[in-house]
Amino acid sequence: MSRGVLASRPGAVVPEGGTVAAHYGDPLREQRTLAERAGLVDRSDRDVVAVPGVDRLTWLHDLTSQHLSALVDGTGTEALILSPQGHVEHHLVLADLGGTTWADVEPGTGAALHTFLDRMRFLLRVEPALVTEAHALLTLAGPDSADVLTTAGLPVPTATWQVVATDGGWVRRMPGLEDGVPEFDLLVPRDRAAQIADALLAGGASPAGLDAYEALRVAARRPRFGVDTDHRTIPNELSWLRTAVHLEKGCYRGQETVARVHNLGRPPRRLVLLHLDGLAEELPAPGTPVQSGARDVGRVGTVVRHHELGVVALALVKQSVAVDAALTVGGAAAAIDPDDAPGGLDDTQAAARERIRAVRSATIHG
Repeated sequence: MSRGVLASRPGAVVPEGGTVAAHYGDPLREQRTLAERAGLVDRSDRDVVAVPGVDRLTWLHDLTSQHLSALVDGTGTEALILSPQGHVEHHLVLADLGGTTWADVEPGTGAALHTFLDRMRFLLRVEPALVTEAHALLTLAGPDSADVLTTAGLPVPTATWQVVATDGGWVRRMPGLEDGVPEFDLLVPRDRAAQIADALLAGGASPAGLDAYEALRVAARRPRFGVDTDHRTIPNELSWLRTAVHLEKGCYRGQETVARVHNLGRPPRRLVLLHLDGLAEELPAPGTPVQSGARDVGRVGTVVRHHELGVVALALVKQSVAVDAALTVGGAAAAIDPDDAPGGLDDTQAAARERIRAVRSATIHG
């Protein structure tokens, strides 16, 4: 894997075994930069698969959970590849432009995705290729992002999921991070990535590490495949049922499970935001059990230190877990965010707020 585009910048801290900067010395300040101004995040560790060919959209339509056969040139979306049992195997963030569909996926998953796609080509006119070594993904986020793009001489997509071509790449407007913070993804030629990053930084952006980006992503309840999911995850447990699944399209692998659970209206688990007491210096690792007493009732995914919320995590918990339940994660007291109360019921939200106050009190007095 190539070293990150911004990994050699002053102050960059790259975790052992990683390729991109986790932070540049002050993760909480970098979060505020993303929330209040404009930050440039190196996400060049994500794998990129390109699918050119005249049959690409109908082919991907048949393989994935999303309706892609009529995807308009210059737009993007999300899609999933599921197992025959309906479990999530890949999460694709797509951009279709000029006869090629681009998919950026989780670091380290591109080779497996490419192998799967290559096996499914048959006689269709598609040429999937793993192009991570040639292309890098950068993310510009914050209220001032559009101004930074303009100053840097780059186009500004005005609508969510609009994709606009640049020299050798594109800019895609994403749905946004916490509180609707504007977010733009840039696919750039890797050999020109440093030059483009320089232009964005000169245009008013500041470097922001992956830790800061992850904090705002968690607060926005946007899951990551392989971190906030496990081998049992089905789309119905996540926001992906709304963003990456088309419930009225024809047959695709795993559709029977998705449709059955959707019609029943009760998936086995649900994704929630957990507030943790934050007493421990080391954050729980993804996969750490969520417990009610001595009983495992779920698992945490991404755990972050948020500049306003404190220690929070995305977690998959059983449907039976009450929103005001007293929970623990790795020994830390935890509480479900009141916004995740079923149906937004006032009484359960109030109980959840009381539970969060108890968790935060433990943090203050611990």
